[in-house]
Amino acid sequence: MKYIVFLGDGMADEIPCPGLDNQTPLMAAKTPHLDRIAREGRSGTFRSLPDGYPTSSDVANMSVLGFDLSCHTGRGPLEAASQGIRLAPDQIAMRINLITERDGILDEYSGGHISTEEAAPLIDALNEAFGRDGVRFHPGVQYRNLLILTGDRWSPDIDYEKPDDHQGDPVEPNLVKAASPAAEHTAEVLRDMTLKSKAVLEAHPVNQQRAADGKKMANMIWPWSAGHRPGFPPFKHKYGKTGAIVSAVDVIFGIGFAAGMEMIRVPGATGWIDTNYEGKADATIAALERHDFVYLHVEAIDELSHLGDAALKVKTLEEWDRRCVGRVMDALQGEDVTFAVIPDHAVPIRLRKHTRAPVPFSIWKPGIHPDSVQTYDEIACTHGAYGLLKGDQFMHALFA
Repeated sequence: MKYIVFLGDGMADEIPCPGLDNQTPLMAAKTPHLDRIAREGRSGTFRSLPDGYPTSSDVANMSVLGFDLSCHTGRGPLEAASQGIRLAPDQIAMRINLITERDGILDEYSGGHISTEEAAPLIDALNEAFGRDGVRFHPGVQYRNLLILTGDRWSPDIDYEKPDDHQGDPVEPNLVKAASPAAEHTAEVLRDMTLKSKAVLEAHPVNQQRAADGKKMANMIWPWSAGHRPGFPPFKHKYGKTGAIVSAVDVIFGIGFAAGMEMIRVPGATGWIDTNYEGKADATIAALERHDFVYLHVEAIDELSHLGDAALKVKTLEEWDRRCVGRVMDALQGEDVTFAVIPDHAVPIRLRKHTRAPVPFSIWKPGIHPDSVQTYDEIACTHGAYGLLKGDQFMHALFA
């Protein structure tokens, strides 16, 4: 038996959703392949963001994959692992968003969804302005970048706010703060770099051109989620199966890397609505020849939720179902393959940020006796046979 999880990042929503009457985007979208998994399989809900942990995608995806959250040290270390950066014991890594700041307000968490090609020279400029012994910025994918601090004077013990939770809020009250006396120096340096980064980034030719083109500037940094190198149990040891990750973003690859899974990078996979759906589908099909389990992650749905664009969220769900999920299922028709669909977390259009609401899931496998659920959505799945799961129960249900 082979296993595929279709992970639609942030696709769960809530009623009422602005512009969709009494429907969520999942309910409004035409997703025949997701609905087939629900109709011919069994459904339930899963608590992916337990209390006491950040409402971030690293925590949520670790939960879906059934890893003990005590292994979580921060998002920065996972993204560093994805980039092949092996943190030394005296190094901490943190995520750096390129954001749009306007009149003291966090206008947009993604710097106007700046491209990877545009972001790279901005990271170079940050290194020229602030880089020194023990302080180094590293480019990532689009607005998602890294800062690595080396030496005993730095501490990951900082309180931070997720930028996508604070669109429209003042910047300064939400800057990082020390959570212990040992972190006072780290927090002070981060706050200083954050505020000074605006002058550096706004003056850069990349942002000057973006402004001339009527686009938002990526004119400030936002540091968050720092930590030391994590220690994960290997996926194969935990489940007795080999696994692969198909994604476009570093945080998901970082989880896979830490767990000893194969990381499959698909040309044209961007983490945005222009991603290569067909390429990701084909990579998943090919990976099943080498592995027992493939985690097919799609990011764009989450991005549209944070932007508050219900219509485009619906359209993207339909594109994903048709061009990616359907392509995989059609190619593997009649094979001994279990298919599951689940989000990592909810991002209601109304709120434009992550919530701890349990997420809907459906699992179809050969010979399974279906329950009464006929469509894949947040309401229908609450009536499924699996009920409410947590911890590693979703993965054990998948492999049962």
